[in-house]
Amino acid sequence: MALVETPLIPGAEVFSWGDAMTWEEYELLVRGTLAPFDGQFELRSFAYRHPVRLQGHWPEHQRKETRIQLAYTQWGDPDAPLVICLGGIANTARRWDYLALDLADRFNVVCFDWPGRGMSGWLAKEGDYTLDTNVETLVQLLDHLDRPSASIIGSSLGGSTAMAFAAQHPGRVERLVLNDIGPYMPAERRRRRAQAVAHHYIFKRPSDLFRRLGASAKNEGPVTEAELLHNTYFQTQWSDEHGGRVYRHDPRALQAYAASATDSIDQWAEWQALDMPILVIHGLVSDALLLETVQEMVQKPGVIAMHVPETGHTPALSDAYQIHFVRTWLLGAGASGSFTCLLPPPTPRHLFTAAKPAA
Repeated sequence: MALVETPLIPGAEVFSWGDAMTWEEYELLVRGTLAPFDGQFELRSFAYRHPVRLQGHWPEHQRKETRIQLAYTQWGDPDAPLVICLGGIANTARRWDYLALDLADRFNVVCFDWPGRGMSGWLAKEGDYTLDTNVETLVQLLDHLDRPSASIIGSSLGGSTAMAFAAQHPGRVERLVLNDIGPYMPAERRRRRAQAVAHHYIFKRPSDLFRRLGASAKNEGPVTEAELLHNTYFQTQWSDEHGGRVYRHDPRALQAYAASATDSIDQWAEWQALDMPILVIHGLVSDALLLETVQEMVQKPGVIAMHVPETGHTPALSDAYQIHFVRTWLLGAGASGSFTCLLPPPTPRHLFTAAKPAA
């Protein structure tokens, strides 16, 4: 396995600290996180055709098939067993780099940018950003890859989409990993998340970015400083218009999520239709995937749970222990019943607390 060691970034102590850090220094720090992934994947895309049947909210005279490019990273041998990684509401494909790098010796790993996120194009209207659209993008992604089926790893929104896709398209999902998501999520939790992501944030200084995304990463478990820096870089982009970094997504995609977050998620009917092996990854302090929901899920034959201590919504799937258990399960081995994942030793955080490291 090609696990990546990510200690405190070498040389970080020589840079300006706190609010004095410049974007040039930030870019230099980021470069240190990119080296393990250089040359390990291909950035690809395909033309997604948004069908008229999903445009019921459009004025009738405007309805027509529209096209945008959807991006993905591809790792490993294209002829190896296919694993598709699907992120959450505000994630990008590069969030999966650590997991994909390790899986690439045995799998063809495709990490997908949802419409309106990362390197993918933006849909024509806010109302186009729906679960039905996400399912359709998966259909077209598999067709583009010329594959009848795949194993899927889905975090949060990615898992909700994967359940809907698997229920609607029997036989196209071989194995399913649900990362801190299940058939039920409380409406109150969805509303809180919607309020957090629907804002348009402008990060004028690196310290603004560290404070905001460091706080939001507190639920991801023992994520290292380098992993956080890597993820925040690809989750944001520079904006000349705003004179700072902004999130790398269409704001309307997050507004559409907020508008839909008035009710609890209820996918129990789709859940009952699933018949593939399923690994449920559960952050033990998650308020999105409740313990009672997990307990009901594992009653289904072929379903086991991996509980992750000191972690909420969602486990980052970037440390050696989590990667090992996911990899082993995808290979058809490992635990036959639910278990608790080991935690790596905690590592110090300096950038994401805006505290200068000791000399």
